[in-house]
Amino acid sequence: MTTVDAGAEHVSATSPYAWPFDGRLDPRATAAVVVRPASVEWPDSGSGYAVAGVAVVNAIRAAGGGVISVITADPGAVPPEHVQGEFDADSVVISRGIDGFYASALDDVLRAARIARLVLVGFGLETCVHSTMRSANDRGYECLLVSDACEPYDPDLVAASVSMIEMSGGIFGAVGQSAAVLDAFTARSEK
Repeated sequence: MTTVDAGAEHVSATSPYAWPFDGRLDPRATAAVVVRPASVEWPDSGSGYAVAGVAVVNAIRAAGGGVISVITADPGAVPPEHVQGEFDADSVVISRGIDGFYASALDDVLRAARIARLVLVGFGLETCVHSTMRSANDRGYECLLVSDACEPYDPDLVAASVSMIEMSGGIFGAVGQSAAVLDAFTARSEK
């Protein structure tokens, strides 16, 4: 018999499991992680994905969560203009590869802030966002990909990218939608 904690708080309709798994939706232990390649100005694209991403970031910040901007790049310097004004992020992290953890301070920044859960949004769903999520999971972070706030390079790859996350009961975390994330974190900010 499975018991359900009546006080549990989850983001609704996440797949393949209720996120967060323990029902403790603590914004102070959560960060919105905005991932994008250095070659793309995001959220300046004005797409629906970007609008959803900005809304998620604002809701998590208003509830007391952190905001980390991760810029992925090929080896070499990232121009300074790419690290200014990143969602007014608490931290801007530069990665030297596709994965936001590669040759970067991302893990140190998250651990110093006592972050256990990541809500991922950004540009490059099937590349840098996906790679960063897989690496985060390997490091013990519980991840939620907000699929309508992660802009793909190729829209035909969205279903496959989401499916890879949901395999084996959520091998890399869970997947949700921005409206549900907004509802959950707005409710937390009103407490």
